[in-house]
Amino acid sequence: MKFRPIWGENAQAGGIVFRFKDQDNYYVARANANESNLNLYYFDKGKRMSAKEVATPTIALNEWHTLKVDFKGRKIQVELDGKMLIDVEDEHISGAGPVGVWTRFDSKTAFDEFKY
Repeated sequence: MKFRPIWGENAQAGGIVFRFKDQDNYYVARANANESNLNLYYFDKGKRMSAKEVATPTIALNEWHTLKVDFKGRKIQVELDGKMLIDVEDEHISGAGPVGVWTRFDSKTAFDEFKY
């Protein structure tokens, strides 16, 4: 998908939610412009846990960026702007589940070209 972080005092983030089981159990791959990082989180019973965090080059505000997540079995890979930055094996949440876009706090973020 494409995302464009526009504004936010606390967060300038956009991401992809996947393997969504319910509001308390799912994965999120998110890029945050004001922190210049890419995170893979899993939510277990509503508690956010980090599976992997990496620093990124500047994620410019008001510019389009691409975020891609591939997942099969335990393998999860996350690309930002065409560069593989996260490549992990994680089995906290397994099986299929809905996917979608995600944002946080006061982030004003535009999304486009979401494909699954």
